[in-house]
Amino acid sequence: MNGHPGRRSTALAAAVVALLTVPTPAVAQPNASDALATYEGLAREAERLHEEHLKAQDDLKAKQGELDRANADLAGATAVGDQARADQEAFRGQVDVLTEASFEGARFTQLSALLVSDSQQDFLNRMSALGVLAADNEEALNRLSVAVDTAEQATADAQDAQQRAVTAAGEAQQLVTDLADRKTAMDRQVSDARAQYRSLSSTDKAVLAAPGDTSAVAVPAGAAGAALQFALGQRGKPYVFGSNGPNSWDCSSLTQAAYRAAGVTIGRTTYVQATVGRAVTRAQVQPGDLIIYYSGQSHVAMAVDNVRAVHASTEGVPVKIADIDSIGPISVIRRVVG
Repeated sequence: MNGHPGRRSTALAAAVVALLTVPTPAVAQPNASDALATYEGLAREAERLHEEHLKAQDDLKAKQGELDRANADLAGATAVGDQARADQEAFRGQVDVLTEASFEGARFTQLSALLVSDSQQDFLNRMSALGVLAADNEEALNRLSVAVDTAEQATADAQDAQQRAVTAAGEAQQLVTDLADRKTAMDRQVSDARAQYRSLSSTDKAVLAAPGDTSAVAVPAGAAGAALQFALGQRGKPYVFGSNGPNSWDCSSLTQAAYRAAGVTIGRTTYVQATVGRAVTRAQVQPGDLIIYYSGQSHVAMAVDNVRAVHASTEGVPVKIADIDSIGPISVIRRVVG
């Protein structure tokens, strides 16, 4: 037998150890940050669709108001036209009577009145009667002319109002259809986001649920400070798509309620809030300013100072303070008051 038996045993043992220590292929595990990112993307899209749905509701209300005004104008123009036509008939009858009287000899010239008068006083009386008759006839003619003009204008107004009503009714019906489509898309997106949230690990959910800065914050005087005080007081309350408070919020309902508490009325949607007050730059941000995020302007937060903002983020995340620039890309910043 070749070689030393001890050496062969040692080599065999080494080979066995090497085989036992070869790493086995790793089983792929879901990346927690990827799952969280997926949820946040779904939630952002759900929020965008939710804000669009709210805007569509506002658009429908505005169009229905336009339809109501057009119908009211139509009713008013019809009533004016009916009255004008009634006046037209009445004044035309009066003119006909005066005209008939003239043909029968009631209207005389000054010469004929002088020739048939028995005395100077009789002549004056005849002339006075002729003047009254002429004045009455002129007034009746004027009234008839006004009635005719009013009736014609009322007819034109009624036709215009009717056309506006027909157009508004058609547009309102289209908005009703669009609203239903948007709600379907929104509900589907919200369902997807919630399903993704339920699939998150407890660690990911804990990251989302972190309360952030809960310390006391000094606010300035005035309406902006009062609005900020309200918003800060909502820290810890949950985000719920479409919620209007007081126990849960979405992003724009929180800012609307905050300014309402300060005595200032602003719109319900991020799109309307992106137009209130006046625009300021990022460097000019002050407490109470509204910061609108994303190119579609689908999220809003309220500045705490030049660095931080308080906002209702998304489901699974409480109302809390975050770094202004970490929330998302800024679209516009609006100073509501001041």
